[in-house]
Amino acid sequence: MSDAAALLHPGSPGSPVILHVPHSSRAVPAAVRAGILLDDRALETELDHITDAHTARIAAGAAEAARVTPWRFENRLSRLVVDPERFPDEREEMLARGMGAVYTRTTHREPLRPAGFDGLPLIERYFHPYARALTDAVEERLAAVGRAVIIDVHSYPAKALPYELHGDGPRPPVCLGTDAFHTPPALLDAARRAFDGFGGTGLDSPFAGTYVPLRHYGKDPRVSALMVEIRRDLYMSEPGGPAGPGLDALAGALAALVETQGGI
Repeated sequence: MSDAAALLHPGSPGSPVILHVPHSSRAVPAAVRAGILLDDRALETELDHITDAHTARIAAGAAEAARVTPWRFENRLSRLVVDPERFPDEREEMLARGMGAVYTRTTHREPLRPAGFDGLPLIERYFHPYARALTDAVEERLAAVGRAVIIDVHSYPAKALPYELHGDGPRPPVCLGTDAFHTPPALLDAARRAFDGFGGTGLDSPFAGTYVPLRHYGKDPRVSALMVEIRRDLYMSEPGGPAGPGLDALAGALAALVETQGGI
């Protein structure tokens, strides 16, 4: 893939689980950096706010701890390059904040890219190849074990940022994002149990939904999905600071959730 945009870490051949880590990286290729208006210091500050820091470490720790190793699909580039979890068209509600698949505004609603910026080349170079690769990973799990379980690993700030559309709602320690078609009750219940020890879980607030490849979205019930949004004060110093002792405990909880999904 272009500029090593994604990396698939193999798991057990019999595992249906894919831990998807889309927002952990801070890497911005030089050619993309040239189209960003922020100076270097402001860009680092923006990356502190927008990056789901250390979530790749949480997923890696969970994969190591689980008895049946899940697969991991990790975005190696910052979401400031493209956000692979957005719809690439007018279906995306975050377009209202200048944060569709290609962001034109920052977390504080300031210009990120020039007015009239054409994001299509970034969509073609990064977004579509990423989507195809993740779709292929799901197809491989379906072929191997007859089902796929995508667990989206995210984090979010303790205090709402200006870009959030639904920032006035509850901000539980762990927010579970669901989809009416792709999130079965048993998966949701298992997540609630796995993360209950961190002060409780909430549902679809401040962030809702979960990632499913468009080829399967709303069509293939063999693909289950859940988003796990971890409030950052549970495991790190905000914004953009180092991880703390909570990281290992969260990795263990994620491993426990993975194990409820079976595999051989």
